[in-house]
Amino acid sequence: MPANLSPDYKAAEAAFRKSRDPCDRMEWLREMLRTIPKHKGTEHLQADIKARIKGLSEQLEGATKGAGHGGPALVIRPEGAAQIALIGPPNAGKSSLHARLTGSAAHVGLYPFTTQYPEAGMMPHEDVRFQLIDLPPIAPEHPVPWLVNTLQTADAALLVVDLGEPSCIEQLQAVRSMLGQQRVTLTERLEATADEDPFALRLPTLMLANKADGMADLDAELLALRELSGSRLPVFAVSAATGHGLGDIGPWLFQNLGIVRVYTKTPGHPADKHRPFTLRRGQTVGDVARLVHQDLARSLRYARVWGRSGFEGQQVGHDHCVADGDIVELHA
Repeated sequence: MPANLSPDYKAAEAAFRKSRDPCDRMEWLREMLRTIPKHKGTEHLQADIKARIKGLSEQLEGATKGAGHGGPALVIRPEGAAQIALIGPPNAGKSSLHARLTGSAAHVGLYPFTTQYPEAGMMPHEDVRFQLIDLPPIAPEHPVPWLVNTLQTADAALLVVDLGEPSCIEQLQAVRSMLGQQRVTLTERLEATADEDPFALRLPTLMLANKADGMADLDAELLALRELSGSRLPVFAVSAATGHGLGDIGPWLFQNLGIVRVYTKTPGHPADKHRPFTLRRGQTVGDVARLVHQDLARSLRYARVWGRSGFEGQQVGHDHCVADGDIVELHA
């Protein structure tokens, strides 16, 4: 039976897809359930929405199944320029990379499954920061029911593999298979693509071939990894132990995620060049105003822009697209 979804439902679903804040996602899930037509053709989708609401509610309360309330947070609110999930098989070195990139106190162990809950840290790049979330390893022998919901707030993923591990190809296949069963696809595309399934997640991913130091023919090892795994993901050779290749991650994320830094100023004063607002390519002056304050977005009359998106001091409207490095003066 056709679903015949209503315009109100479609609007709520579109807002849910776009949202990254867990509380906002919960509100839109409830709106989807409220507005979905109630008939046989939508029974499976209704059940899916209810399951998502239940799972996200438990995560927001810091609970795991059967563990009651008050446990560690399973949903990390996005901060910084983008939220990046660190995923991979056991003992690939995710936690070591997380500690090295963020300076965090993430627990690092020589045994598998050291990481049990999400660990957040901030990785600096120039004058912005990326939020890196270290997650438990993905392996058939240790399923993590809440991990897929936690991935929903991520903008991209770093898939970490141990280049020296003989079974790394099988581990990669297991990771992709387990995520695929939960409707998560790791993709080389760093642009959102439409999908009829509102809960299918296409996560832009960069593969990090860790423990690459000391290999005689690194290029040949990387080529073999790509060919044998059938992966089309971009891949960097890195080492958490020596720092090899780690300096390339921030610039790559900045460029490929389309990060745009905007600096604001008040009339008659210089711009604040220390704390930029971060947006994405294609976003506008109106989006800048919303980041500053919702009230300002509603009362904004025009803005003046200095930078690559216009001539010096150009007066522009809400829909003017900003460019990296722009200085924006908002007039309400």
